Amino acid sequence: MARASHGSLVDAIGMRIVDGDLPAGRVLTLAALETEYAVSRTVVREAVRVLEAMGMLAQRRRVGITVRPADDWSALDTRLIGWQLAGRRRDQLIANTTELRAAIEPVAARLSARRATDLQRGELLRLADELARLGAAGLGNSPEYLAADIAFHDLILVSSGNLMLAAARAPIAAAIEGRASHGLTPGIPNPDALDNHVATAAAIGRADADAAEEHTRRYVAAVLTEVRRTI
Repeated sequence: MARASHGSLVDAIGMRIVDGDLPAGRVLTLAALETEYAVSRTVVREAVRVLEAMGMLAQRRRVGITVRPADDWSALDTRLIGWQLAGRRRDQLIANTTELRAAIEPVAARLSARRATDLQRGELLRLADELARLGAAGLGNSPEYLAADIAFHDLILVSSGNLMLAAARAPIAAAIEGRASHGLTPGIPNPDALDNHVATAAAIGRADADAAEEHTRRYVAAVLTEVRRTI
């Protein structure tokens, strides 16, 4: 096997854990990993430390390195999300992330309607118009649509004024991007989802918290319905 760098070794072991090739409870050793990947003990130790910090491995003296169950993983880590999107857990990951969006985006939209600055309200309206334009042109699977979509959801979370809601931006963006990169985003967007994106921006623009929450709930529900069909 070709020599692995620290980063590539983290990716290699992380992917094997995510895909179940290294199941929970499996005990590994530094020596075995060093031999298998043709790397130095230092590189192995560094990779193991990273995966420990992500909750995927645990080291114990006289036991070795144990693979931890999925419940212990740092679920919102974007690197972990990337491995799941590239592996056998992709569909479940996209569903889980969409369920997360269903839980927090309507609340964020309500808060955004109350707290967003005039500049943020204007930018949301612009992004919604861009999504509508690209969607009508059948470009829902284009890089331009993806960029506008991620920016739209980022801004709703940021303009909520709640730092904990805003902290969900990276994993949500990673899942949206992953869905697109795997060809799961249609060229012609779901009309219900797209119309409610536009309605959400309009409601935030006029500071209508009830409408902002309701329209956000509707577009996430439409996306979730699509996603669950793939599982």
